Amino acid sequence: MDTLRILGTGSYLPPRIFHNTEFEKMGLETIDEWIVQRTGISEHRIAALEVTTSDLGYEAASRALEAANLLPGQIDLIIVATITPDTCCPSAANWLQAKLQAPQAISFDVTAACSGFIFALNVAEQYLKNRSYQRVLVVAAEVMSRTLDWQNLSTCILWGDGDRAAVLTMDSVGPQILSTHLRTDGAHGQNLLLPGGGSKTTPISHESVDRGLHHWDMIGANMSFRVAVRYFISQFTIP
Repeated sequence: MDTLRILGTGSYLPPRIFHNTEFEKMGLETIDEWIVQRTGISEHRIAALEVTTSDLGYEAASRALEAANLLPGQIDLIIVATITPDTCCPSAANWLQAKLQAPQAISFDVTAACSGFIFALNVAEQYLKNRSYQRVLVVAAEVMSRTLDWQNLSTCILWGDGDRAAVLTMDSVGPQILSTHLRTDGAHGQNLLLPGGGSKTTPISHESVDRGLHHWDMIGANMSFRVAVRYFISQFTIP
């Protein structure tokens, strides 16, 4: 029986490495050992200024297609999970589609932050199971470095730039995705917030920039982490 299968995967990281020790050189009151102990992160990858999210996506997508032994022209649907698209319109998936030279594919973005790749896999699963498309390229790419306040220790130590990709199909051979489980809680949206750029803070102004509204803000230490853990436990606890 055909099931949801992974034909190939790929990933890409920008070459520039930003080590935790550089935060100390910037005058921030932190050290490498403290960051590693609390986050497990020792270094961050930073994209060059001319590199966009779809540029990163192209690298990972190309590797995933090669691993799947497919050409871009054989992909029916391209889904990009990102909260840092090249532009608000068109989507990062549209830009990626053009770079891959895959005009036959349908393309759109999914916005779900850190869980974006899982959400995009779930969306791809629905299209594949109802046989709307035969082969789907799922890409998760971010250029988070451009959304950070590099003086805010609660956020700047957590993120960097990079991407990953997978080619999916319904088949009877190969690695299988057994299931995906999704949860959201909009009531806690203020705990991890990037207000600038959306209708909440548009157009961009000197005031919005001065107020730091185009940088990530995390309200309360580990609040988002606690919410995620609570839902994860409730999802997989047997009554």
